[in-house]
Amino acid sequence: MLEDLSPSGDITTKLLEKNKKIKIKIISNENCVIGGLNFAKMAFKYSDKNIIFKSKTKDGKNIKKGKVIALVEGRAKSLLKSERVALNFLCLISGVATLTKKFVNKVKDKSCNIYCTRKTIPNLRKIQKYGVKLGGGKNHRFNLSDEILIKDNHIAIDGNLQKLVKKATKNKKGKRITIEVDNLNQLKKILGLKFDCVLFDNMSIKNLKAGVNIAKKYYETEASGNINLKNIEKIARTGVERISIGSLTHSAPSVDLKIEY
Repeated sequence: MLEDLSPSGDITTKLLEKNKKIKIKIISNENCVIGGLNFAKMAFKYSDKNIIFKSKTKDGKNIKKGKVIALVEGRAKSLLKSERVALNFLCLISGVATLTKKFVNKVKDKSCNIYCTRKTIPNLRKIQKYGVKLGGGKNHRFNLSDEILIKDNHIAIDGNLQKLVKKATKNKKGKRITIEVDNLNQLKKILGLKFDCVLFDNMSIKNLKAGVNIAKKYYETEASGNINLKNIEKIARTGVERISIGSLTHSAPSVDLKIEY
């Protein structure tokens, strides 16, 4: 709210002479998974604690086009100050939830789970990851302290994957260890070492399936890289247990919502 109201407040709304008590409707212009109702409520309450916000549904529910998702009552000037911020929360979180649900619905084997990544908007990671959970997905690590994840960049700089894995094992301090590989030769070099998960990055369906068959006896398996709604089913059918998708957060289109006075 501060970025909208600093430094002089809503200078347009100040022009209005009337500040009567009114009611507004928040309506969905498309089918979606709704999310962010409490955030919207807080945005209105920040402007005026006397505003009454009544949700007509719950976060995580599938909503049809034309559905009224909330009724809001309060002074006109207070509602005008808060409406855009409230909609921004709803549109963003609902967008992430809706896209996540589309991916989740494509996966027939429910032992394979959809995960988001750290490819989030700065300072909005928590609410975007919340949207992923509303859509039936799961959260990968929130920050660099949550898990030891040895990626291709680490390997390229250090030059010795086996040494890195062994060092990670000695310094894990209770943290999960995931190793990223982009070919089967890399996988074979680390088989038998102590870690938790193999992340297959940008591998063909054929090689991914082969890699999963080799690794599944020893480690949890994960796939990532260029995953979309067209290829997600084939990837899931390889038997991989986790699929991580950056587009759930960095490319989720906002849901189209509107306010009617």
